[in-house]
Amino acid sequence: MLFAVFIIRGLLPWLIIWLSTPNISAFDALTASFASNQSVLWAIERAAPLLLIAGGVFLIFLFLHWLFLEPKNYGLRGEKFFHQNGVWFYAIASIFLCLIVWQALKINPYLAFAAVIGSTAFFITHGFKENAAQKEKELIQSGLSDLSKIFYLEIIDATFSIDGVLGAFAFTLSVPLILIGNSLGALVVRHFTITNIDNIKKYLFLKNGAMYSLLLLGIIMMLDSFGFHIPSFVSPLVTFGVVGWFFIKSIRHNKNEFRESA
Repeated sequence: MLFAVFIIRGLLPWLIIWLSTPNISAFDALTASFASNQSVLWAIERAAPLLLIAGGVFLIFLFLHWLFLEPKNYGLRGEKFFHQNGVWFYAIASIFLCLIVWQALKINPYLAFAAVIGSTAFFITHGFKENAAQKEKELIQSGLSDLSKIFYLEIIDATFSIDGVLGAFAFTLSVPLILIGNSLGALVVRHFTITNIDNIKKYLFLKNGAMYSLLLLGIIMMLDSFGFHIPSFVSPLVTFGVVGWFFIKSIRHNKNEFRESA
């Protein structure tokens, strides 16, 4: 809990801001939203397109991988078709990246490089996740000590936390707000997941809603990085709207199944 929630979700946003704006100090990167130093705020604003395009590519790749390759409850028409043609994921992702890099090069070579970093981050974390999913199955039957198992599970949990950290930049570049939001969000989600896991499983299309919201957030971040002004209220509105729609769809599906079985 300490490592994945407070260290990964807490320190990673600050580290990303700091590394993308090397001309400001670590403390200035952390307190940027409260700083009166206009040069600090200007430096972060200048680095914003790089952060947004990297995060946007990462989130869109995450959606495409789910759409083409991951098992799912089909919530919309077309999902089954894409899933049956999963071999096209790598081709589609590669073509998409080429188009984004080509357009970014017309504006700023660093913008294009940031897009490549976003795709690299996806494939690195995806590799860790694939390995984690396999090793987790073997963990219980392994001869590892309880302490070793705890440390290994922390690494798995931390890997899955990176998605939420990058997605947070679609809402704000304020490091303190991201620190608070990610930490509180992780604690709340864990509480509801642990105490209501059976109820959550009943809503079949919630993950669909989460993945489509990631797609839209990724698109918003990409548009922002290319200079299109997207109002700040759009990201939370899209997230709540999409997830809420799939939540209602899940409720209706459960009611229809209950009627058919009655």
